[in-house]
Amino acid sequence: MLTQKIAQFSKADFAAEVRAGLTTTGQKELPSKYLYDEVGSALFEVISVLPEYGLTRADERLLRHHAESIVRRVPSPALVAELGSGSGKKTGWILEPLSRRQRTTYFPIEISPTALAQCEKELRHLDCVSIVGYERPYLDGLLAVAARRRHDEHLLVLFLGSTIGNFDRPAGEEFLKEVRRILCPGDALLLGTDLVKPVPQLIVAYDDPTGVTAAFNLNLLARINRELDADFDLSRFRHTVRYDEVERRIEMHLRSTCDQTVRVRKAGFTVKLAKDETIWTESSHKYSSDEVIHMARRIGFCCDAQWVDLEWPFAQSLLIAG
Repeated sequence: MLTQKIAQFSKADFAAEVRAGLTTTGQKELPSKYLYDEVGSALFEVISVLPEYGLTRADERLLRHHAESIVRRVPSPALVAELGSGSGKKTGWILEPLSRRQRTTYFPIEISPTALAQCEKELRHLDCVSIVGYERPYLDGLLAVAARRRHDEHLLVLFLGSTIGNFDRPAGEEFLKEVRRILCPGDALLLGTDLVKPVPQLIVAYDDPTGVTAAFNLNLLARINRELDADFDLSRFRHTVRYDEVERRIEMHLRSTCDQTVRVRKAGFTVKLAKDETIWTESSHKYSSDEVIHMARRIGFCCDAQWVDLEWPFAQSLLIAG
């Protein structure tokens, strides 16, 4: 197995996005992608095995049970690119049958160097798989992968774990349009989407009684302290979860428990927070299975197959670029 990492990560981008999100008029926000530093990635691995959070297990069940069928539907030879690989644990279910059919090059695309390192460690046992990691934003990484392909090679893009749910619906559809523009006819996108389910089930999944998700959310402020020399007092914030019935999304916020002023020295600004004011850190939009099929048609894909987990409603949809 050949491994290689191609990095393109800027602390200046982190500082600029934190400044923009915390100095905006109205609702303050922080990009959810920055939840996943070394500590955040480790905490998310714990979240994924909590009994209240069934999403990751549903994702893995579908891949484990249907990997052979998924791979059979993908034209050969194929390169595999994954947008947001995480630890790579579930990706092995796809790479194993594919590597039995052909020598496979796998491109995990992550902004977290910790996740890329974990991914390499998790998949190093696959002898016929070469790993070339890109430490880049999703579309930048995918463009770089597409530029490497030979004329006879297809791309299989993995976008698992319902990461599309972190986008507002219009932004998510526009993002997938950009993915489609990079692909060629016959290329494939395996898209994971979490499905609508009872609100109490969702709330406890994102606000578990052991407090792991709260620690995951608060770590974003701790990361800003560490990397941007800020002085957030984590004891003055509370993890808060809401469900928006109209948008069908879970929202994670950090609520200020008092009036306070925070300095973020390496980003060059100061932010004032009122008591009960929140910083919005993540959204998780929930879909219906039919909604995914209709969205795929609008953006230039056809849904070749769809598999749904019934224990924790979740869908894997194999979309083929038209």
